[in-house]
Amino acid sequence: MSNTVINIENAVVSYREDIALRGVSLRVKSGEFVGIVGPNGAGKTTLLTIVNGLGKLIHGQVQVLGHHVTPGSGHFLRKKVGYVAQAQNIDPRMPMNVREVAMIGRYGLLGLLRRPGEHDWKIVDEMLELVGMTHLARRPIGHLSGGEQQRVAIARCLAQEPELFLLDEPTASLDWRAKTDILELVKLIHDSRHLTTLFVTHDLSSLPVACGRVVLMKEGLIWGEGSPEAALTDDNLSQLYDMPLSAVKARRKEAILI
Repeated sequence: MSNTVINIENAVVSYREDIALRGVSLRVKSGEFVGIVGPNGAGKTTLLTIVNGLGKLIHGQVQVLGHHVTPGSGHFLRKKVGYVAQAQNIDPRMPMNVREVAMIGRYGLLGLLRRPGEHDWKIVDEMLELVGMTHLARRPIGHLSGGEQQRVAIARCLAQEPELFLLDEPTASLDWRAKTDILELVKLIHDSRHLTTLFVTHDLSSLPVACGRVVLMKEGLIWGEGSPEAALTDDNLSQLYDMPLSAVKARRKEAILI
């Protein structure tokens, strides 16, 4: 029996005149940690969108966890696929605390008309403990730092009890310390909960060391893939980001010094 949990075949996605994906094929096996790297506009987010059942395919097909993704498969995917986007500014006046925000992740399982029960709150509290936010469970969500808000977003995602863990630039706009903490947390979650993880970033300093495979994307295409050591060479990065080789080497030195 195949352990392929994501199978994308020749996917083409267009937004008005812009083609976001130009015939992309990708297979991901259960338990993999895949980094998806490339410049802005490369199609990375769109790739996550079609795995999440939200993108409209012009051509090709997508299978997730053994199910063909169709316009009617969204409810199934909401239960199985967890998604974390980049940190957003939250209004300090928002009338929800940390625990209530994390509970939002249960509603895809419960349905909007069912009230959460003791079991649901128990899972939410377990996930808040996992991400280190138990001590702030009653704090208004808008009163947290960006890094703390991302921890809550991850807890909300995990409260859904997903099998796939999708992260789209989750450390963008965070300071260096918060970014480092979130990357360590993502690795811990991937390992401890035995998830299949896709991590999108345009910033190589945000690529978790836990990635076993890196997929390089550019202009709506998969431009290359392999182990981090094989894929993230200076030559590859120079071509991927249209930067002179000397600039890539200088950036690598900066990253090491940080």
